[in-house]
Amino acid sequence: MMLLATTNPHKLREIQALLHDVGCDIIGLDRFPGLPPPEETGTTFAENAALKARYYAELTGHAALAEDSGLVVDALGGLPGIESARFGGPATSYPEKFERLYAMLDERGSRESPARFICAVALVSGGQVRFQTEGIVEGRVSPEPRGTHGFGYDPIFLYPPEGRTLAELSDDQKRVVSHRGAAFRALREYLAIRSGSGLDQV
Repeated sequence: MMLLATTNPHKLREIQALLHDVGCDIIGLDRFPGLPPPEETGTTFAENAALKARYYAELTGHAALAEDSGLVVDALGGLPGIESARFGGPATSYPEKFERLYAMLDERGSRESPARFICAVALVSGGQVRFQTEGIVEGRVSPEPRGTHGFGYDPIFLYPPEGRTLAELSDDQKRVVSHRGAAFRALREYLAIRSGSGLDQV
């Protein structure tokens, strides 16, 4: 059994699909109600992923997998970056986050900034970080939100090779091209190599 350190059901389903063949159950934090979240004090996605994985592994005694991901917009100096989930405040909805981001871009004269999604992944077991990786997908900010699939910032992230936002792609298409897909495919390869040793030895 491996604990995925997220309360986001969309992320849990997406990552369970990406790791469906690793030979262990992937459970979410809903199995441990009431656990206080850690303070995310890292300055990078990688630091926050490792911090969260260590925290939940120690608290639960399970191998813990954490990811930290977000949208990096060049014209905004990298914002929202590691604050993507908290951009505009923790209670702000994603449509409200989009409005805030667009307002900031409009002040700079153009919405169509280069941007990228970054996903950092860390796996901790036995008190040690066993694996870390990062997936990146390059794109642009869409002039307006488009699409009803996906979640988070997907509707405003335009993937140029498809000419569509990630929210306009099917789940299968998104897994092939996304930052999260790239990161978790690397993790899946790592787990496959070590599948005979058990998760306490990953």
